[in-house]
Amino acid sequence: MSEQTTSNRTLQGRVVSDGMDKSITVLVERRVKHPIYGKFVRRSTKVHAHDETNECGIGDVVVVEQCRPLSKTKTWRLVKVVEKAS
Repeated sequence: MSEQTTSNRTLQGRVVSDGMDKSITVLVERRVKHPIYGKFVRRSTKVHAHDETNECGIGDVVVVEQCRPLSKTKTWRLVKVVEKAS
């Protein structure tokens, strides 16, 4: 069998909740062009991510990567903290 290397999908977003143990909620914003008017509109998605060491706080900018399902809603894992909240 040949080994396949897959690069996991990564997203960057802001932590909006850290109340759960070893879990965070990350708000990911993206800009999409309106199909008729052409204006760029902000769209956002919330994802639950696994934070093994509970190092994140609300307002931190983080990078998360997709992984196997860890629970019913968690399919993302914390990679690194880009910027700590002030």
